[in-house]
Amino acid sequence: MDFTNKVAVVTGAGGTLCSQIAKDLASYGAKVVLVGRTEEKLLKVYDEITSLGGKAMAFPCDVTDTASVEKLALAVKETFGNCDMLINGAGGNNIKAMPTITKFDKRELTNDLPEGERGLYDIDLAAFRSVLDINTMGTVIPTMTFAKQMIENGGGSIINFASMNSYCPLTRCFAYAMSKAAITNLTQSFAAYYAPANIRINAIAPGFMVNERSKNYLGTVEDGLTARGTAVITHTPMGRFGEASDLSGCVKWLLDTDASAFVTGTTIPVDGGFLTLGGV
Repeated sequence: MDFTNKVAVVTGAGGTLCSQIAKDLASYGAKVVLVGRTEEKLLKVYDEITSLGGKAMAFPCDVTDTASVEKLALAVKETFGNCDMLINGAGGNNIKAMPTITKFDKRELTNDLPEGERGLYDIDLAAFRSVLDINTMGTVIPTMTFAKQMIENGGGSIINFASMNSYCPLTRCFAYAMSKAAITNLTQSFAAYYAPANIRINAIAPGFMVNERSKNYLGTVEDGLTARGTAVITHTPMGRFGEASDLSGCVKWLLDTDASAFVTGTTIPVDGGFLTLGGV
């Protein structure tokens, strides 16, 4: 595939998954715009890309803030030209939005849960809202903003990040699952809306991928799994967690205007078969 001189905006580019996607796109000739909240992380990816002769720019930005994203869009246009490809990878969860127990316990209504445990009624609703905001509006705002540039170009391609939670919510992940289910619906509705502008919009739904956060609560196959990690691996026919590189082929296919020219509104699981098992 050849993305020479195509402009690719990647949000969440400081993270494990999207930093790899950004580096892959640069290796195929794209001019990559690295977007995230933490400049230090972005600059690390920027250095890796440019040291190999790739073209990139790093731009710290809050993708839930319309004014910030519009400022980003202007900088992209002035530096590289109009956006051709957008990866909406920014998102995440917040432990404060999650209970520690997996089902209702009447003691949570009387504050009698053991120390260190919290139920649904003990979670931080501000944190809950922040999860919804980053995962949903953090996709809506960049999409609407950069679609304007794609319209000027005559078309473009957008990839959103869904999740296994889009299909079946995991225990304790109420806000995250709610927001990722919304992404699959948003992908379909926006795909239909922007089709006359020749903008294709699809999503990928990563399975359980290896990153620093996952190592903390799932463990690793090599060094030992937590109880939750064991449950995940048992439920994954391929018997391993995904690596960032496992997303690369699907992402490049969806972005390629020839290879996936008639594909829009889809959400594609990249999950090692996790969704093939019913758990019984």
